[in-house]
Amino acid sequence: MQTPSLELKGSSFTLSVLHINQLDLEKVTIELDGKLAIAPQFFLGAPLVVNLSRIKAADYNLAALKDLLISRQLVIVGITEAIDEIATQAKALGLANIKSGKQSNAQPQLPKTSKIVKQNVRSGQQIYAKNADLVIFGTVGNGAEVIADGSIHIYGNLRGKAMAGASGDKHAIIIARSLEAELVSIAGQYWLAENIQHNSTTKSGCVRLEGESLTIEALPL
Repeated sequence: MQTPSLELKGSSFTLSVLHINQLDLEKVTIELDGKLAIAPQFFLGAPLVVNLSRIKAADYNLAALKDLLISRQLVIVGITEAIDEIATQAKALGLANIKSGKQSNAQPQLPKTSKIVKQNVRSGQQIYAKNADLVIFGTVGNGAEVIADGSIHIYGNLRGKAMAGASGDKHAIIIARSLEAELVSIAGQYWLAENIQHNSTTKSGCVRLEGESLTIEALPL
């Protein structure tokens, strides 16, 4: 039997959602550039859905926002929760109007394996545990990145960036003896240093997803 030239199949992908909270594009640009400067490789080429639920102006310049994101090497896939006038703009710009769906309870099934690293991870280094948890006996320094499809356990200081659940596992966690991170991320949801400081007073902690938001719990002494 001849193989068909194309197939249409249902699937799901992890996409980051960028929430635009004000009309002033200049202010959005300044804040966006600040976040990109902290973790440029994490955001580079990232596909985004733009949430416009707080934008109620019918004359909002969606084309300018799209150009801004493209100029920063971000990929805008579509918009969500926009008013009708902005949704019409999106259609003219070739952007999908994505409806928020119910969260699925199904999680990726990962092999029960661990990648163990017994050394410090220095600035400029990146370690990736594919289809596994990542266990580090050492410090993750500023400018270093540790990534895992499963969970990340750091028995030392986390000063760089840690991204768990990289393949979409929302049950993944990040545990660090000392949580001083530049960025933490689970299944695409992330906090920068300012968010971590604002939401936690604990030195050691466990970062996990609660619904669609990150949370940090103190580790028992």
